[in-house]
Amino acid sequence: MNSFSATTDRAQIWSVDEHLEDILAAVDALDPIELQLLDAQGCVLVEEVTVPLSLPPFDNSSMDGYAVRVADIAGASEEFPAVLTVIGDVAAGQAEQPTVGPGEAARIMTGAPLPPGAEAVVPVEWTDGGLGAGPVTTMTAHSADPEGASGEVRVHRPAEARAHVRAQGSDVQAGDRALTVGTVLGPPQIALLAAIGRGTVRVCPRPRVVVVSTGTELVQPGEPLAPGQIYDSNSFALTAAARDAGAIAYRVGAVADDAETLRSTIEDQLIRADLIVTTGGVSVGAYDVVKEALSGIGDPDDEEGIGAGSGVEFRKLAMQPGKPQGFGSIGPDHTPLLALPGNPVSSYVSFELFVRPAIRALMGLPEGAVHRPKARATLTADKALTSPSGRRQFLRGVYDAEAGEVAPVGGAGSHLIAALAQADSLIVVPEDMTSVEPGAEVDVVLLG
Repeated sequence: MNSFSATTDRAQIWSVDEHLEDILAAVDALDPIELQLLDAQGCVLVEEVTVPLSLPPFDNSSMDGYAVRVADIAGASEEFPAVLTVIGDVAAGQAEQPTVGPGEAARIMTGAPLPPGAEAVVPVEWTDGGLGAGPVTTMTAHSADPEGASGEVRVHRPAEARAHVRAQGSDVQAGDRALTVGTVLGPPQIALLAAIGRGTVRVCPRPRVVVVSTGTELVQPGEPLAPGQIYDSNSFALTAAARDAGAIAYRVGAVADDAETLRSTIEDQLIRADLIVTTGGVSVGAYDVVKEALSGIGDPDDEEGIGAGSGVEFRKLAMQPGKPQGFGSIGPDHTPLLALPGNPVSSYVSFELFVRPAIRALMGLPEGAVHRPKARATLTADKALTSPSGRRQFLRGVYDAEAGEVAPVGGAGSHLIAALAQADSLIVVPEDMTSVEPGAEVDVVLLG
């Protein structure tokens, strides 16, 4: 992580763009490592991969049927079939194949090498399957009828040369570029790596994100609630969101409103964290434990503990919801930390705007893939949307891509988590607008 300089101007109000710019400027992609293929899923490739061998590596059949010479089945029909001598089976993975001569055929399975002498494959449905009757729909299993690999077969249709044959190198040729730097490795890319014989690959790893929620009032789901208590939903939401962003995420149970306990908890988590996210305790209340625990770290005289060489700054942003935010680094490795507000909607919106881009930057993704996609849409609403002057407001919305419309869902309250569950987008109201009329064009951040 790059160094982060904390400001001493506590009265300053920061814009959303300024805060995000500072975060991304201070977050570097993680160092590349070599990983086994399945461990590399979701990671960003940091090396160009070339193909060491052609795919497929040999001519092979695309059908279950018979490998034949074209001249032997010319003019074949159901009334006048071509009668060929079956000389054996060719199965996938079989090292030695029979040579197909004039008037001969070999039973061949999908993916099996085209045997010497053969020029085409006729599907089993074009034959009598060696049964001496009309067309069949399937081939008798070798285990059930080993004699089916001998005798005669009647072919009812002609075929052109190379029919139903996958040519060597028809997928990729040896020396071709298979994958480029910056590719995110999903299942198809991992399949290609395996197909060309790569057991490991060099990638920027998925970041390890630790989510810590704070609040003495928080109870874990499944436990009974006492008066004044609520269930801890933020840690679950943010952990799931971090995983959705591509991270390996760990959830820490709610920490009580005690600064020393929080500091100790964070220090214990540093060993497995590339990024720490806290939620709650960043405002101006008497029990805002995150500010109390972290505001003092980074003192030049602090040579030991989580504050060594670090700094966390708490800011007020010109946005709604999510005005109070914290950002900096902690510990000897300068592990980045983002402190989010505790109201559920504020916390989730803040994650989408600030934490998700940080995770994507740690993954080594290009700038275009760091941010959520945006769209322009027509606002559909029963009445005008209001927004406080000087703040960029993010309202939950339901986006209709086909119609190019977006409708607000729920109110503006930062505690309305039920409405958040219905939303698939955020409606953006700029700082210089206090009202948006139905039918107006608005910016929309797409969450799905």
